[in-house]
This record gives sequence, structure tokens and C-alpha cells, in this order.
Amino acid sequence: MALTEFVFKVHSRCDLACDHCYVYEHADQSWRRRPVRMTPEVLRAAAGRVAEHAGAHNLPAVSVILHGGEPLLLGPSRMRELLTELRRVVSPVTRLHVGMQTNGVLLSERFADLLAEFDVRVGVSLDGDRTANDLHRRFRNGASSHDRVLTGLALLRRPRYRGLYSGLLCTVDVRADPVRVYEALLDQEPPRIDFLLPHATWEHPPWRPEGDGTPYAGWLSAVHDRWVADGRPVPIRLFDSLLSTARSGPSGTEWLGLDPVDLVVVETDGEWEQADSLKVAYDGAPATGMTVFTHSADEVAATPELARRRSGLAGLGVTCRACPVVAQCGGGLFAHRYGDGHFANPSVYCADLKELIVHVNETEKAPPATSAGPDVTLPASDREPSASQVEPASSDHGPSASDLFGAAVAPAGDPDVVRRLVETQTAIVRGLLRGVADSLPRGGPEADAWDLLAELDHAVPEAVNRVVTHPYVRSWAVECLAGTGTGAWHGPGYLGAVAVAAAVASGTPARLTVPVRAGRAHLPTLGTVLLPGAGDGTAEVRVTPDSLLVTAADTTVVVRPGTVGSAPGWQPTRVMAVDDRTVLLEDGDPHRACHRLPASERLGDADAARWTAAFDAAWRVAADEVPGYAGELRVGLRAVVPLRLTGAGVSEASTARQAFGGVAATETDPSSLAVLLVHEFQHNKMNAFLDIYDLVDAANPVKIVVGWRPDPRPAEAVLHGIYAHAAVAAVWRVRADRGVEGAYPVHRRYHDWTADAVVALEKADVLTPNGARLLRQVADSLVGGPS
Repeated sequence: MALTEFVFKVHSRCDLACDHCYVYEHADQSWRRRPVRMTPEVLRAAAGRVAEHAGAHNLPAVSVILHGGEPLLLGPSRMRELLTELRRVVSPVTRLHVGMQTNGVLLSERFADLLAEFDVRVGVSLDGDRTANDLHRRFRNGASSHDRVLTGLALLRRPRYRGLYSGLLCTVDVRADPVRVYEALLDQEPPRIDFLLPHATWEHPPWRPEGDGTPYAGWLSAVHDRWVADGRPVPIRLFDSLLSTARSGPSGTEWLGLDPVDLVVVETDGEWEQADSLKVAYDGAPATGMTVFTHSADEVAATPELARRRSGLAGLGVTCRACPVVAQCGGGLFAHRYGDGHFANPSVYCADLKELIVHVNETEKAPPATSAGPDVTLPASDREPSASQVEPASSDHGPSASDLFGAAVAPAGDPDVVRRLVETQTAIVRGLLRGVADSLPRGGPEADAWDLLAELDHAVPEAVNRVVTHPYVRSWAVECLAGTGTGAWHGPGYLGAVAVAAAVASGTPARLTVPVRAGRAHLPTLGTVLLPGAGDGTAEVRVTPDSLLVTAADTTVVVRPGTVGSAPGWQPTRVMAVDDRTVLLEDGDPHRACHRLPASERLGDADAARWTAAFDAAWRVAADEVPGYAGELRVGLRAVVPLRLTGAGVSEASTARQAFGGVAATETDPSSLAVLLVHEFQHNKMNAFLDIYDLVDAANPVKIVVGWRPDPRPAEAVLHGIYAHAAVAAVWRVRADRGVEGAYPVHRRYHDWTADAVVALEKADVLTPNGARLLRQVADSLVGGPS
């Protein structure tokens, strides 16, 4: 891949002593051994490497950013020599954009005339009003730099030099008033503002006021809201980036999103380095071991370190890949993920970024983002964005971001909350699919499947949605990426099966390859093709308007999707229809094995009919007794997996962490099944909220005794149990109110279990502020007994 942005460290010292500077105040101290300024020999070699690279890749333009230290310490004469040589070498090959980042204290008319002569755009670092700026940006004697910077900015605002002014860069300090900082920056009439989070890692986390887990989100949200109220008078890169990525656009910054990083640094001694923000991680973190005298830019671009930063979703850790806002966050700045000797962590600002993204999306009414956009999220390369990528989705119903969390524990249930969670979960699955696709080689059957999915998502996104919302597509993708379980067994080739199902849903002709395992080719949401002679291999599937032709090992099975009942070589997924909704009776998908209890084998027709009748009756029981919870099931339940009865003969049920919308249960009477469905779907919801919010301090290993289990449970499991049992208590309270025999003691038992667990979990002090808020709302929703 070509590099298009080169940062030249032209001077390695600075005239300020900012205590948040990543060059001098963090782990990497390589500045101490480097020359003070870039020599003509280094400059000539570096400019030659840029020209060489641009010519080899036929680049229409490249950018060189003059950086430091403080680049203006070169002085006007040396600066002229540098700019002359740079343009002499690079400009004959490609269009050269030159920029500079400066603290602004040395800006003068002489410098401004020089920069205007060579068309150098100037960004200035300013942290706000005097109070905010003086928190960090001082001279070595402690004196304020604020007045000197404002003098330089006044120069850039003159009509003669206005074209040089590229914007302001402000490092956030949550001790400063956010609106005053914003207003002070706006007073300088910048063409753009950048807000940066102070550099930090898990080894050296950022300062936070006690009791506030997301102060940076709160600070930036206050700025965002004022900016919106002002009519967005100036572009702010952070907010513009979030809005762009929410609509499938580029992030425009390495701080957010999944854009490939195409930046490299040249130090004053000619060493090639990665982005210099890595200096916060450990000594030598940005080093490549290469110099402009010994290695080309192509060789630097090919290093594993830079290649990883171009790998998109696949380059992130498992936690980030499964996050619903990963397309907008992108894992945060790479350097901020460092901890325990690696970068596979989420950003140390993870909670702040999540909260900020949700706030911005809700305020701007932006659609939920995925790895590639809101509605069209499986992009083929080089295609134009569709209308749904450009226009924000309307949101005339449902709770706002602040209401979403509160409504999550509504005593009667809230279908609008689940509708929002379905959107978020769909975004997660799409991101996971993109992660699988990112690992594919160019060409081949898996790539063909991905291309078809992209085309279908562009033309008929609702058909792709119908498949990717199937619970066990996510469980496959998670296991495939992790290299475990049945997901790894089917491998990335299962993308072909997903694409076939989407093609059938849309009525689109196609020809794809799908994996065959143990003589079975499963097509999610559709059913299983039996190809006993194929063993473990592949099958070719041809999709026509009214049938599927599946061929493997000289055997062809003709399948007619939508027809009722099995046919030779075909076991369709059964559908349970209730009112205007359908739920799959999932006894064939191999990835349903993600439940902790054993799934039954393929049901016989009589067993399936009995299950369908029980489900229909249970649905109506829930709708009668707890219509709010039944409404949630109507919106979010996609599949029911029949479980094998164990020797104990007790009704059992299960929800899988990576299978939102799926519930597994043993066959039982309708009254009991209604309770199991409500109970397990609460676990579904809690899993979905844990994808969005940090609720429990994962570093605290405390275990808590609860009434419904004999063994002490981790805090997250206790929170899960509280959330689910509160709903069960509500069901039994309705039954007790109606005089159902034996209902009151059952209600009382679930109520007391839940109430006691709430107290125990509060005492454990292991919840985040959001977790504590949710727990308190559950406690407030509990009712004591029948009225």
C-alpha cells in the first residue's frame, strides 16, 4: 500500500515545556540522542524517498508535515533552504502539499511571508482560554505562552496570510470549562478545530476525577451540544469524523474509525518511524530500525507494524471487533490501546468513546454505525455510496440515548428499547462479517461470496438484514474469528452460505460455493442439505428464482425454499408463525451449539408440531399476562432451539452470549414456556447492553452468594440474574393478582432472591456508574406482592 503522508521532524527541541507532550514527557526518550535539527543530507535523502515512492505508485499528491519539537526553531533562513529543497525534489514527480504544526509563539511577518511564498499551511496548538492553556502550555520558566500564541494567530487572521491558516489543535483537559475553551478557540476564527484526548495507555491511564468514569465523554459532549446549538460555525474534526463514519464515510483521522493508516515519520537523523504518538507506549515503540539512507518508503510500508494498522477490523482485539460502535471508534488511537505489553486492548478511553459516540449519534439522529455504514454495511471496493449511506436514518420512535438505559428496566417491558438493541446487534454482526472478510485472500469462492453480499446489501439491504439478524450467524462469525468451535470448523467459507441465504431472501440468481461438513451443508435461516458422499468438502449452490441446486460429489439436491416439509436430501428450518411474526424452530443450525446445554437433534414431524403448538400457546400466555415483555419478544426473538431433556426432567433454558435473539429451552407446558421465554430474553437484553455499556469492573474478581444458585457467582452473572429474575417476579405477580393457585409463593421467592441480590451486589461495590444506575432502577421496579 502507498503512503501519502510524511511527517518530517525538522527540529527535535521545543521552546515550550508542555507537561502533556508525548515527545519529551512520555516513555520514549529517543529525542535525547537525536540531532537538534534535520541536516541537508537527511532532508535530501528523505525528499528523494518521498519522490521515489510517489513515482512508483503514480500518486497524484503527497503531504509533508513539518513537525518537531518546534519547527519554527529552524529560523527563517534554514526553513527557506528546507522548503526549497523539498519542492525541488518532490514537485516534479507529484503535487506536494506542505503543512506545519507549531505552537505559534515564534510566528512573525518574516516567517509568514516565507510560508506564504512556499504555500505552507499552518496549524497552531492552543488549549483554549488563558486558564485552560496555562494548565500545560508554558515556557520552561513557568511563564504563560498564551499571549504570544494569540499574537501569532492574529497574524494568521490578516487577509494577507489568511490562506496559510489551517486550524487549531486543542488537547482536552477535563479540569477546564469545555464551553469556555470552545468559545476561546472560536474567537480565533479557525478554519478547523481538532480536539485531542491527552495521550495515555493502560500502563499510565489518563487522569479522571474520582467517581466519574467517563469525564472526557462528558466534556466533549458539552462542546458538541454548544457547537450544534451555534449552528456548527466551524468544522470540528472529531465530530465531523463521527458523523462521517456513521454514514459509511471515511474518518479522516487516525484517532477514530477504520481507515487504513498511511502515515510515516522521518526523524531528524533520518530514521523512519511509525506515528510518533506511539512514544507514549514504551521506549522505542515507534522505531522501525530503518533509515532514509538504507530503506525505501515501500519497505517501511511493508513492515508488520504498519501492515497491522492498515488491516481494519481484523487488526483489533476481540472486544473491539464485537463492539457496536467499532466502525466509528475504530478501537481509538492505536497508542492508547497499549497495556500488558501489547496493543490488542480497547482504547484506554473506551468507555468515554462509547458514551460520546452514542451521544453524538442520538443528538444528530445518526443511524447506528457498523464496520462500513448504517444500512449498507458490506461495501464492495470502489463503489459509490448509496442514498442510505448518505442520509441519516429517521428516528421518530423509541427512546433517546438517555432514556434508553432507563427504559431498559421498565417493569412492563419496552419494545422500543429492544428495537434499538436489534439495530445495535445487527451492526455488530455486520462488523464481524467484515472482520471475516478482511482476512480473506483476493479472489476465490469466499471473496465471491463477500462481493455478492456487498451487491445485495447495496440493492436489497432488507434481505441481508433478514439473514444477519439470525442469532447463529453471529455465533459462527465470533468463533470463526477466534479460531474455535463449529465456527472454525466451517471457516470463512460459511460466508458463502450466508450469501446464498441472502440471495434466496431477495430472489437474486447466484452461483456460490459453500462448505460441507460431515455430509451436511447448512444454509442459515433456510435449512440443511444432506450430501452424505461429500464428507468434509464444498458444494456448489446455484440459486434460481424458485429453487436451489446444490451439487457435491456427483450428487445434486434440488431444494425449493419456502415449501413445507422435508424432501429427499433437504431438511428445511421450520417456522413458527404467531400473529404477524415468525420465529424459527432451530434444530439444524450447527452453530446453535453455542448454548451451554445440549441441543436436541433434528426433531421428528410430530415433535416439531407439538413444539409449535406449545410455542403458540406460550406466546399468547405472555401477551395476556405481560404484554410489554411479549412486545419485546415480538421485536427481538428470532429463533428457539429445542434442548434435550436431561435425566432430572426439569425444564431448562439458556441464552448464549454471542447469539442475540436466540433462546434455547426444553419442551414444557405453555405456562412454563412463557416464563422461560421472558426470563431468557432478559438475558438477551442484558448481553446486548453489555455490548454497549461497561456495567461491571472486570478487574474485580469478587464472587457473590445468591439465592438461586448454590455456588458463589461473579458480579456480572449476578447482575444478569437480577435483571432476569425481576421479570420473572413480575410474571408471577400478575398470576398471583389473578388468583392462580400457588403463584404468590413463587412470586415471593423470585422477588426476595432479586432484592437480596441487589443488596449484596451494591455492597460489593464492583459496578460502574452505569451499572449502579441500572441496578438501582431494577430495585425500584420490584413490587412487593399481589395487589
